[in-house]
Amino acid sequence: MPRRRPSSREALLEARHALLRAAEGGELAWAEGVRAMRRCFGMTQAEFGRSFGLTTRQVSQLETGAANPTVATLERLSRPFGLTVGLIPEPAIPEPPAKDPER
Repeated sequence: MPRRRPSSREALLEARHALLRAAEGGELAWAEGVRAMRRCFGMTQAEFGRSFGLTTRQVSQLETGAANPTVATLERLSRPFGLTVGLIPEPAIPEPPAKDPER
């Protein structure tokens, strides 16, 4: 198993701020969010899984989007970040500019 280099405190804080900005902007898919949350803690998949009562395989499947997590699991993972699971509207598709009637 490859060894990982511990992240600096500043890098972990920046990762946390980036995660929260993405969540606030509605730009965070749950699979990306799980990976970002794990990285904010500076943990391997195995360490993250042990902390939240998941197997390494479950964490891997969550991060790739191959899993079908329950709301309770997502809530448990997001709680340390002050996040909650909810329905977020997709960004609106901009209307094409109106054609100039004089042309």
